[in-house]
Amino acid sequence: MTLPYLDWPFFETRHRELAEGVAAWLAPQTLRHDEDDVDGQCRAWVRALGAAGWLRACVAGTRWGGLADTLDSRSLCLLRETLARHHGLADFAFAMQGLGSGAISLAGSEAQQARYLPRVAKGEAIAAFALSEPQAGSDVAALACRGRIENDAIVIDGEKTWISNGGIADFYVVFLRTEDLPGTRGLSACIVDADTPGLDIAERIDIIAPHPLARLVFKNCRVPLTQLLGAPGEGFKLAMRTLDIFRSSVAAAANGFARAAFEAALARSTERQMFGQYLADFQLTQTKLAQMALRLDAAALLTYRAAWERDRGQKVTREAAMAKLYATEEAQKTIDDAVQLFGGLGVTRGQAPERLYREIRALRIYEGASEVQQLIIGREALRTSFKKLVSRD
Repeated sequence: MTLPYLDWPFFETRHRELAEGVAAWLAPQTLRHDEDDVDGQCRAWVRALGAAGWLRACVAGTRWGGLADTLDSRSLCLLRETLARHHGLADFAFAMQGLGSGAISLAGSEAQQARYLPRVAKGEAIAAFALSEPQAGSDVAALACRGRIENDAIVIDGEKTWISNGGIADFYVVFLRTEDLPGTRGLSACIVDADTPGLDIAERIDIIAPHPLARLVFKNCRVPLTQLLGAPGEGFKLAMRTLDIFRSSVAAAANGFARAAFEAALARSTERQMFGQYLADFQLTQTKLAQMALRLDAAALLTYRAAWERDRGQKVTREAAMAKLYATEEAQKTIDDAVQLFGGLGVTRGQAPERLYREIRALRIYEGASEVQQLIIGREALRTSFKKLVSRD
């Protein structure tokens, strides 16, 4: 079953073909949910997605193996929604290839892009995005990891935590403080290969829906100055540009999880008999299904509006925040309703609603928690209002 809204005017023929192609590719895949070998499954998904050509959407530049010369948000969202509907780790593996290498696509030198992007597109190298720290998650201005520039090298000391693909990545895009300036000023970004001396995986982190996650420690970790991404002091802008692209895709993944829950609830309600009739015959069930359908369409509209606007070259800080906030929060409600319709089976390990219930929770936190998205939306509303007042004067 492909997405029901591919005929919406947000999409071009190439987008429809992409979504239908990945859905057809996923249909015969053997879907394992083995939480005892999450690392192995993630590596396998990266290889499979690369071999099939789907990771090309994660890379900018056709000469580096990318789908196009720029990152296309609608393609990223359609692929994430379809992958998430089938398998959470497939979506995770795809998303991290894009997020982990996104800064290289946006600001990498030709030499950096040539070294990393073709391997990312082919699934031959696993990427990671290292921004968060023990005391700096959504508050990027609080970053404390230091990068001391010495002649032709950057010497890194500090910690990063909650790093997806931590422990299995081949390289990390690391954001650090290279200048003693307040707030987000003085932040830079560089690429650190996983085998660089002084970089250690201090701790693997086990979470509610397992995927590779780790705390990294840097001690006198020396990388060539040529690994610096963009100009010194431009790290914050680069991180925000990267997140603006991929934040909408988090909403798309939430939509994928919610759609899987909706489809499971529809099937359950037409098969389960209670009190001499089917569960679907009860008005209470129909009300829940109606709310699920409404949430899905509303979330999709917000998601693909944000992606379309970004692909048109518009600033989408507000639109992406709205999409991520609404889609993730409403997907949680939809999945909870599916659990309720399944009854005892809904909380049984191995059943789709139980797995989806664990999958969705982290999306309301990573790449900016729901509360942070509300702050962004409120700030943007005030900024627009202020500009209107100034223009009147």
